[in-house]
Amino acid sequence: MKDNLIGVEGSLTNVRDYLQQKGFKVEALGSNNNLNKYAAIVITGQDSNMMGIEDTYTKAPIIDARGQTAEAIHDEIRRRLS
Repeated sequence: MKDNLIGVEGSLTNVRDYLQQKGFKVEALGSNNNLNKYAAIVITGQDSNMMGIEDTYTKAPIIDARGQTAEAIHDEIRRRLS
């Protein structure tokens, strides 16, 4: 399962910290990332096109963090990866 590596948009520090506490390996997303290396990707939803995510193909689930708590995002990742 790609070692549970989760790509998280840089501004989502609370999500990154929570996922790390729950045992996930987390990496900040950047414009040079190979999105296919992630088990899941978490974005704010605001910058998905700017980051090139909207028009990029990846098998990893892309989770929009808008309006969600870190706990809800964690639960969604667990559900999608199971």
